[in-house]
Parts: sequence; structure tokens; C-alpha cells
Amino acid sequence: TKDVVDIAIGSADHTTLVAAVKAADLVTTLKGTGPFTVFAPTNAAFDKLPAGTVTNLLKPENKAQLAKILTYHVVAGNLEASAVVAAIKAGNGKAVVTTVSGGKLTASMDKDRVMLTDESGKTAYVVAADLKGSNGVVHVIDGVVLPK
Repeated sequence: TKDVVDIAIGSADHTTLVAAVKAADLVTTLKGTGPFTVFAPTNAAFDKLPAGTVTNLLKPENKAQLAKILTYHVVAGNLEASAVVAAIKAGNGKAVVTTVSGGKLTASMDKDRVMLTDESGKTAYVVAADLKGSNGVVHVIDGVVLPK
């Protein structure tokens, strides 16, 4: 069975994410036991960042910053879409999760879509949910969320 890294590697829409995970030396971690919930930005999501941002983050000297950004997209546990939606409803419209990097992400509903809001107020939407792996679940998002 594919793990969360293999799911991303197998997706033509996640080549930037895979390159970043490799550059940050997170492959072994994310192939670990888990379970992990990964909010996986598409290539188009990375393209929305200011010009040069990704190239700069992929430089060896920025490995720690890159790892912090990537682990901000990961939550410990197996948060399938139904659990996320249930937590949003239970939280009166918001569910705050702590990421592996230690930061907070807020999930809410925008009509029928799950929206993530980062610590700076930027948002991303889940565009594909519940890609199940052997060590967790991947939700594809249309934006890059950033820690403060």
C-alpha cells in the first residue's frame, strides 16, 4: 500500500511538493508510522507564491525554514474529511488543529468546501479529500499555508 509520500510522488500535480519534501529531508519522517494528515498543495498552489519563493526555499541554506513550512501542512493523526467536517460543526463553525511544526491551522466551511486559514489569515481550499495511504491521509489544497 502506498504511504502519504508515495501518493504525492504518484501525482503529476505535486512535483513541487515532492521536490520540497526531498530538499527538506522529510521523506523518511513522512514515510514513518504516522498516522499523518497531509494538506498537500498543488504545483499551481506553489506557483501563486511570489516569484522566486520556491527556488529560494529549495536552497540548502533554507532547509530549516522549508521544513517548518512543510510540517505546517501536516497534522498528527488520521483526520479524514468526515472528521474535519464533524469537528468544524462541533466547534460552531471552526476547528483549530495543531500542526507538526507546532503552528495552528483553522478549518472552516465556505459553503460546501473546507477552507484552511493559516496564522496570517491566508486561506486555501481542499480540492480533493481522503486520498488514503498506509500511514495516513492526504487532502489536496489549492494554496500554500504559511506559519507566522
